[in-house]
Amino acid sequence: MGKISYKRLKGSQNLRQRLVLSTLSATPLLIEDIRADDTLPGLRSHEVSFLRLLERISDDCHIEINETGTKFKYKPGIVMGGKHHVHDCGVSRSVGYFLEPLIVLALFAKKPLEIRLRGITNDSKDPCVDTFRSTTLSMLKRFGVPSEGLGLKIESRGSPPHGGGEVVLSVPIVQSLQAVTWTDEGMIKRIRGVTYSTRVSSQFENTMIHAARGIFNHLLPDVHIFTDHKAGPQAGNSPGYGISLVAETTSGCFLSADTAISYARGDDIGEMEDEKKDLMPPEDVGEQIASVLLEEVEQGGVVDSTHQALLFLLCALCPQDVSKIRVGKLSPYGIETLRSIRDFLGVKFVIKPDPSTGTVILKCVGCGLKNLSRKSS
Repeated sequence: MGKISYKRLKGSQNLRQRLVLSTLSATPLLIEDIRADDTLPGLRSHEVSFLRLLERISDDCHIEINETGTKFKYKPGIVMGGKHHVHDCGVSRSVGYFLEPLIVLALFAKKPLEIRLRGITNDSKDPCVDTFRSTTLSMLKRFGVPSEGLGLKIESRGSPPHGGGEVVLSVPIVQSLQAVTWTDEGMIKRIRGVTYSTRVSSQFENTMIHAARGIFNHLLPDVHIFTDHKAGPQAGNSPGYGISLVAETTSGCFLSADTAISYARGDDIGEMEDEKKDLMPPEDVGEQIASVLLEEVEQGGVVDSTHQALLFLLCALCPQDVSKIRVGKLSPYGIETLRSIRDFLGVKFVIKPDPSTGTVILKCVGCGLKNLSRKSS
């Protein structure tokens, strides 16, 4: 057994992505100086939880973290997938933090993945589970992921700070993805959405819908927003409410925006004063998120800004064929993703602004990742 050579990186930024790319490219990783100068140095609980999740779905994966948590080694294993997995995501980040990397890894697993994730389903930091269900999963189908066996079932909802939600994610496996030419945004033809409320009056949902529709109805008639009021055990452990909206275009693009309102978490700064603060009125929530969605539409592109990074990653993992996509203004996270993709996969994107629409066209040749562990039929 030869000595393992690790790719050395510093800092805590883009940790999930680095781990996903490290796993898919079978590159051992050594990350140092993780928040070394912070008052609370080292890995956060959700990052450790994500590492444990990688261990759970992989075989022969090896993780060593030093005592202070400021440095760790990660030797990727083979993503096995399989059924009956359960993972508690904790309450420092929502389930959405774990879903995006998990979906990408599961496509290249040995067996289809089915996993039950527990924790916070909707919060304001990460995309909520409704957005994953309506937008992220439909985006995967563009790349040749079969819709059979692809799903996200929300069994109960959990708002911060105490969570209590539960979702079941199932992802099929692919031999390889399909390269895409996806530059036609189309026109917005309809808006769909879902509001949710846990441990508050269901009237909050009607107020949010009324406020959001007040803005959309000036622009297009086909607006349907559904309600999902949870009560009892399905409502998790904390009060909260929110809304997830999706604009669907004539060319089959989905642009989403979501928000969730709840009390602050224990680890949020200044939490003592926050504990008793009033939550944003549902009327303002509806208006605000409608405006955010319209901003996403105005920016142009075939995906919204939160989905840029995932789109770039999927294009880079495609066969050695040209993918061409159009996005709005590049998000900071999207730019970091392009750098990580170059470092791990050696895939470089040609980036060309399109001044007439204010959008950006990106082209790349995929790295040709194949699912070697899948039994070829």
